[in-house]
Amino acid sequence: MHTPKIYKNEDAESIRAFLKEYSFGILINQTNGKLCATHIPIELEVNADGKEILQGHISKLNPQAEGFAENDQVLAVFTGPHSYISSSWYDHENVPTWNYIAVHVYGRIKIVDEEATIEQLKKLVDKYEANSENPVRVENLSAKTMREARGIIGFEIEIDEIQATKKLSQNRDDHNYKNIISELEKTENPQAIAVAKEMSKCRK
Repeated sequence: MHTPKIYKNEDAESIRAFLKEYSFGILINQTNGKLCATHIPIELEVNADGKEILQGHISKLNPQAEGFAENDQVLAVFTGPHSYISSSWYDHENVPTWNYIAVHVYGRIKIVDEEATIEQLKKLVDKYEANSENPVRVENLSAKTMREARGIIGFEIEIDEIQATKKLSQNRDDHNYKNIISELEKTENPQAIAVAKEMSKCRK
C-alpha cells in the first residue's frame, strides 16, 4: 500500500485497536492464477506462543480455499471511516481529496482442524453477541444446527508485515484542519462524522 510518510501509522497500539474495532475485512489470495477476495470477519488474536495472528473462516464451498495449499501468501485488508474532502473547505485553491484509515496485513495462511475452528467460532459469536438482549452461544446450539458449522474451514494467518495508513489532512495548517472537521460534522453523514472524530483525536 503506497503511503506517504506523513500519513503512515506506525503506532502498534493504535493499529491493534483499529484491527479489533474494524475486524470485518477482505481476505485476498491467488487461486488457480486468479486473484480472489472474500469479505469476512477476521479477528486479531494471540496464539499459544504469545504471537499475534489473524483468525477467521470461510465456506468449504468457497473456491478461494483451493489456493491456500498452492500458495499460502495472503493479504487481509481492513478499512475504517472515510470521507470526501472538498477543497472549498480550504482558505486557498487546491484539489479535493479523500480522508481514510486503512490497514493491510500480509501473512501466511494455514488451515486449522475442526476443533480449533469451533473454538474460533465460539469466540467470534461471544464477541458480537455481548450486547444482545438474548445472546446466542455456540455451546447451546443444537446438534442439527452445529452440523452447519461443519461446512466451514477455519484458518490462522501468521503475520509477516503490517502497513497502516491514517490519511487525515495532516498536511493542513491548524486553521484549515479545524475547518475540515467543522465541515465534516455539518454533513450529518456517519462516515464523515467518524472521520471528524478521528481528526479531533489527532490534533487538539
